[in-house]
Amino acid sequence: MAEKANLVQVEIFGQSYSVKAGSDASYVQKLAAFVDEEMKDVSRASGAVDSVRIAVLAALNLADECFRLRKDAEEKHTSGASLDDRALRLARKLGAALGE
Repeated sequence: MAEKANLVQVEIFGQSYSVKAGSDASYVQKLAAFVDEEMKDVSRASGAVDSVRIAVLAALNLADECFRLRKDAEEKHTSGASLDDRALRLARKLGAALGE
């Protein structure tokens, strides 16, 4: 019975789904709305009518976005680490120049 309390009804591209929501049903609803909108965008842009084809194309678009965001985050993390290293080297040089 407790599991049913965690189910949330969502609609994606005209289909209803019961999804386990964990503790935040509104988060699952936001995800479903995002996927629904992506599928509608793909449908409009491609003219495709087959929902499976639209779902695959939408999944590819979302995966592309995810990969790009991961790459950006990794590059920022890497450049942040190199900036930290550079700042540390400069602080050491400054300390050595000041006789510290």
